[in-house]
Amino acid sequence: MQEGIHPNYPAARVSCACGNSFTTRSTRGDFQVDVCGACHPFYTGTQKLIDTAGRVDRFRKRYEKKGAMAAKAAEVKAAEAK
Repeated sequence: MQEGIHPNYPAARVSCACGNSFTTRSTRGDFQVDVCGACHPFYTGTQKLIDTAGRVDRFRKRYEKKGAMAAKAAEVKAAEAK
């Protein structure tokens, strides 16, 4: 290896939102992550919903409205048929 062209690569402590922490090496130093191998659903076998800014709730609300509208249309159609 050539001297003087490689970055400094010291030990870094990674902290997860679940409380897990481990040591690795990084050029950026210590940092925090939202999901790690100890709490990621793929590795744990559990299903955990990670909601970013309420997007899942907005999605559910949007499709609940469409379901309600479809039910109302079916009622109107049934009333017209009688």
